[in-house]
Amino acid sequence: MSAIQRLDVGPRMSQAVVYGDTVYLAGQVNKDVADVTGQTAAVLKQIDSLLARTGSSKEKILSATVYLADMKTFADMNKAWDAWVPAGHCPARTSLEAKLAGPEYLVEVTVVAAK
Repeated sequence: MSAIQRLDVGPRMSQAVVYGDTVYLAGQVNKDVADVTGQTAAVLKQIDSLLARTGSSKEKILSATVYLADMKTFADMNKAWDAWVPAGHCPARTSLEAKLAGPEYLVEVTVVAAK
């Protein structure tokens, strides 16, 4: 049986959990940028960092879920996403509108990746 590895463990959640050859990331948000394209780019950079720390990368993402505070910003989010996702390595992805943890958050992304 594989050991479970947890990164950046807090009182409620871990930012990443590795079990076997699978990496699970918590939903990533960033409120330091005022628009959806910028927030998405910042979140994707955070995802790159977390995946690297687990021995994975964006080329190994199996699935992604994108939560948008307003679905009208779908095209703006995709500007950052399309610039980031490697050609030929697009994960299965779901995008949906959701009320996020606070009004300062415009986008949240969670991923599952292979190690």
